[in-house]
Amino acid sequence: MNTTLPTSTNANAPGPHDGRAEAWVARLDSPECTPHERAEFERWLDASPAHVAAYVAAERAHQAAAQLAGDEMLQAAARIAWRQTGRERARSRWWAPAAMAASLLVATVVGVGWLRSPAPVESLRYATQVGEQRSLRLADGTQVMLDTDTAILARFSGERREIEVDRGRVQFQVAADPARPFSVIAGTGTIRDIGTTFQVLKNGSEVNVGLIEGEVQVSNGLAQAGSTLRPGQQLSYDHSGRMTPPEPLDLSVAESWPSGDLVFKNRRLDALLTEMNRYSATKLRLADPNLGKITVSGVFHIGDQAALLEALEQGWSLKAERAADDEIVLHRNPG
Repeated sequence: MNTTLPTSTNANAPGPHDGRAEAWVARLDSPECTPHERAEFERWLDASPAHVAAYVAAERAHQAAAQLAGDEMLQAAARIAWRQTGRERARSRWWAPAAMAASLLVATVVGVGWLRSPAPVESLRYATQVGEQRSLRLADGTQVMLDTDTAILARFSGERREIEVDRGRVQFQVAADPARPFSVIAGTGTIRDIGTTFQVLKNGSEVNVGLIEGEVQVSNGLAQAGSTLRPGQQLSYDHSGRMTPPEPLDLSVAESWPSGDLVFKNRRLDALLTEMNRYSATKLRLADPNLGKITVSGVFHIGDQAALLEALEQGWSLKAERAADDEIVLHRNPG
């Protein structure tokens, strides 16, 4: 689908009702939308509060149209109107009342659809590809950092703010709004807070929550009770209802990935490779699983496999060999 998109973030550019918001809704919904276009969208959104309002209105209209698309009454009314306007007898005396009746029927169905709907809920999906990180600001002012291969769904209304983490790792710097509680759903658990900074990692059915500042309450729908985290604490839970007690969180490690670095302190090599592999389509493998017991410390830039491999070859006597286009295998260097 070819869609003309705005390229200027100048606040003095044409107003938000010139079709740009509708164009962004269509483009962002397309699987062909590129990271560059999403970054351009964020710049356009930040250029003016009017852009945010226009985009929200366009997104709601898009969702309403999608919800009504399967309504049989609406489809029948549209077919009646189309048949009448397509005939040469459209100018006859009987056409005007019939067309008006069809129009009223369409309007009535749309009106009934809105009456049937609950209070408007703004639902927006955000995602990153492998190797991509994305920073964004939600409509309430909450700052969000999406790590590689991450997807979330934001649902906002006048009464609540809710984020669902589908996969990946996210950092939330929540804008305070006591009238609208902020909650994050990840797997079978829910994280609730007001005005904090915390991270959520969802890997399959395993979820980890780490608190940087403020306070959050973590509950698992399958567990007997929840836990409250203090700054510098973390916990984990899974689909079985098991929840670990709060334990220390290394803030230097937690705060490194949003800035593009990975900090490892005496971590096993297999854990390091698992983390680095999240950022690249080319995977690093161990020829011998026993090599995974090697402990490694260092700071590595996200996605910079070349620097990591050089460090492992020089400091830990390993040798890297490319086994396929998408795989590099690490061996012990006999020399």
